[in-house]
Amino acid sequence: MLSSIFGKKSDHPMADIKSTQALLDDLPKNDSHKTLMELTEWIESVSDNTDFKVDHQFAVLRLLDESAQLHARKLAREYFTPQELNKFHENRLWLALGNFSRHSAKAYCGVFNRYCSGDKGGGAIKAQVPLLAARAVSAMNGQLKYICARYGPIDNTIWDNLARLYQHAEQQQYLDTSFALYSGVSENTSVKSEAGRLLGWYGFGVGALKPLYMHLTERIIARYCPAIGMNSQPNEGNLFSFDLSNPAAPRRVHIDATVHPSMRFVSMAGMRPKLEELIKSLQKKVVPEDINLGGAYDAELVRDAAKHLLGYLVAPPSRRSVRRGIKINMYVVSSFARVVELTDVGLNFSNEKPVSLEIEDISANGFRMVLPAQGTDNIFIGSLLGVQPEGVKHWGVAVVRRLMRDDANRLHVGVEILANQIAGVSISQSGGGGGGFEDGQPALWLEARQGESTGETQLLMMKADTFSANRSLITRLNEKSYLLIPSMLQEKGSDYDLASFRRIEQEKGS
Repeated sequence: MLSSIFGKKSDHPMADIKSTQALLDDLPKNDSHKTLMELTEWIESVSDNTDFKVDHQFAVLRLLDESAQLHARKLAREYFTPQELNKFHENRLWLALGNFSRHSAKAYCGVFNRYCSGDKGGGAIKAQVPLLAARAVSAMNGQLKYICARYGPIDNTIWDNLARLYQHAEQQQYLDTSFALYSGVSENTSVKSEAGRLLGWYGFGVGALKPLYMHLTERIIARYCPAIGMNSQPNEGNLFSFDLSNPAAPRRVHIDATVHPSMRFVSMAGMRPKLEELIKSLQKKVVPEDINLGGAYDAELVRDAAKHLLGYLVAPPSRRSVRRGIKINMYVVSSFARVVELTDVGLNFSNEKPVSLEIEDISANGFRMVLPAQGTDNIFIGSLLGVQPEGVKHWGVAVVRRLMRDDANRLHVGVEILANQIAGVSISQSGGGGGGFEDGQPALWLEARQGESTGETQLLMMKADTFSANRSLITRLNEKSYLLIPSMLQEKGSDYDLASFRRIEQEKGS
């Protein structure tokens, strides 16, 4: 801890505002990574120094935090990018941003606790307590965001501190007090808005999103968070609940659930028309200027993020079939290329053998598996998996839908089964001619499940962007020829397209 080397209060480099400003003036101007790390260390030292009066500690913390914001935003733009980062740079950015948000949250909560305890100098910041509480919640939102970006276990002190801050704001009647969170920010906020932003964003199933979409959904919710309601009584528009007496992650509201006086309900109904209007603009390939995404992003990416939020509001996801706690062994391979190698169309150049894993619970539509801490770099949201239960001859395919790390850093993987049986086929363009891929391209034919339409076929194709709504395909399976007329693109993965086709069997010689 840096505070241990400073000695008495009078020797601390930030014992007065002038010396603090002088230190800030000497920080590197063109190295945001180094500057943010140094500011984080100063925030930690000020947070740990309880010799400061509360008002001075808060004043110094505000200066440090405000100086850090520009550099944090710059590094966040680098981290949440559509382009793939090399692991070293990604880890470097994540550590800097995660440490900054964590120490900022701890520092603001520390000042708040000292104020509530009546420490010397606390009375001087009474008028600034709404800003202090909102800054604390905003910092916790950042802390939560970078934990989620690695699917890590959530620090429960986030929920404890949020409950304490919200309850104080409610009791002291400043919950709706409006102000600018930082200088230069055009939109005002409040403790209620910041709390709604944190609870609303986390409740939208961030464990089912890639980090880039975590960022985009958080930015969209930040723009419309004044439309989020926080109520003490449940109503039809409530989506999540948060218990001030027993703080934990927000939970989906159930109509028959018991209501306690300490429960607060998060209503997202006011956000629905705003999301619908946003999606209309994005469909015209226009990103509205009034939404701060922290960088420049393609309208299509932002639209997908907005659609995720709207879809959750219109029809919250629910488990389609019961999971059963039956442990079975299953062979698993990752990536489209490896799955193709296991079919009769593949050439099987790889010597890599399928990994046998123990599946903890399984249903008709999915399963959950737990992977060790190491060797999971190629597992991410949207990863295509080849799966084969032990004792079954054929392979099926599945997609990773949820990720979460536990306290032992093991990766819990939630998987949706697309098909229990697949066949390798070779696809060509109907009528020949150029159209974006070579004839004879390998693909995976997904066998229909019982009860599914027999007039349509799902194909997993070799790489993203292979599918075209204006291009029919031809293929052969079990000595029969088929014309495949495109119906819709269902999903775009990093190395595959999943699409459905209307299937027409062709006569011999046609």
